[in-house]
Amino acid sequence: MTIPNIEKELERILKFIQIIKKNANAAGFVVGLSGGIDSALTATLCVRASNEDSVLGLLMPCHSSEADLADAKIMVEFLGIKHLVVDLSDTFDQFMKTIKDYGTESSFKLAKANIKPRLRMITLYFFANLNNYLVAGTGNKSEDDIGYFTKYGDGGVDFLPIQHLYKHEVRQLARYLGIPEKIIKRTPTAGLWEGQTDEDELSNQLGFTVTYEKLDEMLEEIHQKRHPKDDDKYVALMNRMKSSRHKIEPIPALDRRFD
Repeated sequence: MTIPNIEKELERILKFIQIIKKNANAAGFVVGLSGGIDSALTATLCVRASNEDSVLGLLMPCHSSEADLADAKIMVEFLGIKHLVVDLSDTFDQFMKTIKDYGTESSFKLAKANIKPRLRMITLYFFANLNNYLVAGTGNKSEDDIGYFTKYGDGGVDFLPIQHLYKHEVRQLARYLGIPEKIIKRTPTAGLWEGQTDEDELSNQLGFTVTYEKLDEMLEEIHQKRHPKDDDKYVALMNRMKSSRHKIEPIPALDRRFD
């Protein structure tokens, strides 16, 4: 499924961003540019909703590949926005020295990887506070539905302009807006460790091989209640959706009520 009326949907997203900015009395937006399509589209939408002078792109390498930084700079040039490169490698290394003796080998890898997006979240909010900006989130529906993001990392944001779009719809809108094809065709990766790709990581976590195209198809079938009830892959995906709800729902708390 594709966005049926892309111009109308673009107008709706831009209006949403403008309302968010107005209600917060914010001066602009800060976007963490990873070199990937989600952050590229988010930054482009923020520029369209406001102007290039009110958007700050933060490039935050943390033992990242040079290709990631190069692709992020492509978007900076494409949009004509101001940007800063804040290398978090030394900060990450120092933190690792503090916690290196904790955890087991099996639990340590992902816990360690999640430090990177959480350091980036802190950095984004530092510059947001400095400039009276809002932190624009880059999560899409394919990933947020199954909790494929770091809680209080890339999930720690002020608003989510593309969270309702599946990955294939993100690509559709990106092409419509003329985002460089190199960015659109780039292999999705969170850059958590060398050689990591999103589709490989999703496959490992779900227990079966999956591409974004297949994931989008399965999620759409589940939401429309057209999925097979006894298929192990769909069961695994629905279990993942259920167990990750805590990442996107309000923090649970008791009502103030005394019997």
